[in-house]
Amino acid sequence: MTTLSPDAKGYILTLSCPNRPGIVAALSQALFEAGANITEAQQFDDTGSGSFFMRIMFDIVKGGRTEADLRGIVETLTSQFQMKYRLNCQSYRPKVMILVSKFDHCLVDLLYRWRIDELQINPVGIIANHPEETYRDVDFYDIPFHYLPIKKDTKAEQEARILSLVKESETELVVLARYMQILSNDMATAFSGRCINIHHSFLPGFKGARPYHQAWNRGVKLIGATAHYVTSDLDEGPIIEQDVERISHADSPEDLIRKGRDIERRVLSRAVRYHIEMRTILNGNKTIVFTS
Repeated sequence: MTTLSPDAKGYILTLSCPNRPGIVAALSQALFEAGANITEAQQFDDTGSGSFFMRIMFDIVKGGRTEADLRGIVETLTSQFQMKYRLNCQSYRPKVMILVSKFDHCLVDLLYRWRIDELQINPVGIIANHPEETYRDVDFYDIPFHYLPIKKDTKAEQEARILSLVKESETELVVLARYMQILSNDMATAFSGRCINIHHSFLPGFKGARPYHQAWNRGVKLIGATAHYVTSDLDEGPIIEQDVERISHADSPEDLIRKGRDIERRVLSRAVRYHIEMRTILNGNKTIVFTS
């Protein structure tokens, strides 16, 4: 995030709309008249879909327009250009709910990055389908912990409780930090555009139990991980971030698991950061990601 001077208030604006001439000019003029100083701007013209995407960071200098005024100005442009937009203060910390199963490496990594202020989030809860003693070595920093066990015949009730906790806490982003449960179509729909998942990704792909052992048995040369938005299509939502690491014949299955944990941690944290910094914009089955 941009460091602001005492006399300025920083904002981030992202938008998407049908592409046509004059969008950038109109937006720049409107922000100038509002007393804005643009500090960063990124844009992309998707010629395939005819859509335009943009992310702008700007400061409102002392004596400039209020946030309500800004939203009014953007709304005017929305009508003119058929825009969908998001506008937030740069200092805003979205409320995040983290879901986890037995493996806690992604959870611990997210909490560490939050504690050192690398991830500017507001964790409002941790939901697990394993009891709290499973994570006895993890410091939750007084973040509310919710143990919600799940069985085949209690899945609907467990998901209803998750939805209730998300609603009660006004959660804005749900992070599946190696949460090893398949969400129902209803829950995936309810979390559309605000739920990020992390999973291993191999070429070829290995599904089911012990994927790293499957990969080792096939002699893979690359392992990787993918972070994506959750949809009703299992592990096929819009991709936010991916990474890989080379594997050699000398690596054991345990080496693959160790290296896989590292990849999963860094890919998930980057995806969460891109989302909270408003660097991602959905584009059908894909995402536009304005990386830093």
